Amino acid sequence: MSITSFSFFFFVCAVLLLYFLVPRRFQWVVLLMASCAFYLSYGAQYILYVLFTSVTVYFAALYMQGITDRQRAWLKSEGRTLEKEEKNRVKAQNKKLKKRAMLAALLANLLVLCVFKYAHFAIEQLNAVLRFLRVQPIEDRLRLIAPLGISFYTFQMIGYLVDVYWDNVKAERNFFKTLLFCSFFPQITQGPISEFGNLAEQLFAEHDFSYKNYSWGMQRMCWGFFKKMVIADALAPLVADVFANYGLYAGITTLIGAFLYSIQIYTDFSGYMDIMCGLCEVMGIRLTENFERPYFSKSVAEYWRRWHISLGVWFKRFIYYPIGISKWNRSLGKVSREKFGRKFGDMLPASVALVVVWLATGLWHGASWAYIVWGLVNGLFIILGLWLDPVYAVCRTKLHINENARLWRVFQTLRTFVLVTFIKVLPEVGTLSKGWGLWMRIFTNHEIPGSLQKLLPFLDWSSLFTLSHFGMAMLGTVCLFFFSLIERRRPVRSYTEKWPMPLRAAALGCLFFLIFTFGIQNSWEGGGFLYAQF
Repeated sequence: MSITSFSFFFFVCAVLLLYFLVPRRFQWVVLLMASCAFYLSYGAQYILYVLFTSVTVYFAALYMQGITDRQRAWLKSEGRTLEKEEKNRVKAQNKKLKKRAMLAALLANLLVLCVFKYAHFAIEQLNAVLRFLRVQPIEDRLRLIAPLGISFYTFQMIGYLVDVYWDNVKAERNFFKTLLFCSFFPQITQGPISEFGNLAEQLFAEHDFSYKNYSWGMQRMCWGFFKKMVIADALAPLVADVFANYGLYAGITTLIGAFLYSIQIYTDFSGYMDIMCGLCEVMGIRLTENFERPYFSKSVAEYWRRWHISLGVWFKRFIYYPIGISKWNRSLGKVSREKFGRKFGDMLPASVALVVVWLATGLWHGASWAYIVWGLVNGLFIILGLWLDPVYAVCRTKLHINENARLWRVFQTLRTFVLVTFIKVLPEVGTLSKGWGLWMRIFTNHEIPGSLQKLLPFLDWSSLFTLSHFGMAMLGTVCLFFFSLIERRRPVRSYTEKWPMPLRAAALGCLFFLIFTFGIQNSWEGGGFLYAQF
């Protein structure tokens, strides 16, 4: 069921109607039924993997919660009469049992994820080694297609499992509520990756209909459809043409294609978030925000704190911090301080953790060397920024640069946008060699096209349809830029709610008109959502 289809529109209408008609204590049941129906629409066989994840995590969490509850009851009744050593012994034993349960569920689910997402890549690498050794390669007979959203719901359930292990949340005792948390349809395909303590309380709470929630939610959904269907889907075939034929185009044309891709992927992904966050807002549920105007960032590190925020938080909580405080990494820092000085010793453990995080980030996005290198390049710029920050500070002082000056902030923002654009296109052209070839085309081909038609040859200049839709996408991008500037202070909706009703109705009607006039035709050409493939 495509999010931009009429079938999804009627599906949402039916869900909302039923959601507010049933007794409020059964609202979560409606959400569970809707989530199962939504996932089944993409393929009945894949629901088995969602069930597998839910069952394994449910019983592991329940087992760990039972150990925690029994330990607390035991300490409450016997704690005053026990020696400290006995208490510590029992705690250590219980912790070991909980850890075993957690690791068993983690390994089971990570194994499923790895088989579906990385098996083909692993066989390709093994065959490359075998060919080098002149050994008969293995025939890849696997016919695996990754279940929809497996990366997102697996990470979300892993986060829940670890939180139960750490006693941050209590295990959910109702299996069907656990299944809902795993399969909640607005976020299962592209996130955000929510924490149990934040989302579950809202999913299982009782919600009254609110006109403000309805109004604001629908406005956000319309804005999301505009971003996706009018901007992203209009640019999708143009970007695909540039990436497929960059060797035939001038370097400046290829560079324009790279910038258009940055616009496309942002409006595609954030458009989905607006649609789903708006839908949840109508139901009284607040999803975790995934974007905070990322293209206004002044560094690569800041960009990644603003882009796909929930994934960054997940990696920080479950990979970066555990590695950063691990014994072996702290020992590495201690040895480094003794041999190379305090500064080096303090920076090295954080850098090691960042390398692991960005290697994992690259692998999460795709099973290819292009994505691995993409992740490591992002990590490299962040680590260099960390290490060279004192040098930058000295340079700014000597050059008398005012960090708060508007011109300097604009320069930093433009520099970061250009940098993340170059990094971003590396894996999207196809292979690593093709990504490198696109870079080389930009930097080595200095041909200046003599006309606008030659500058933008990926446009069909004889087609009024193509030109009008491209022009609308560019106008929409300009509007998006100005709205983003406004939202640095307050949401745009907080301004529009003060407008007279006729003016608000006219603005919304204009948005509907643009979506139906340009968006529906664009969506036939633009395909699905980019982040659904991850």
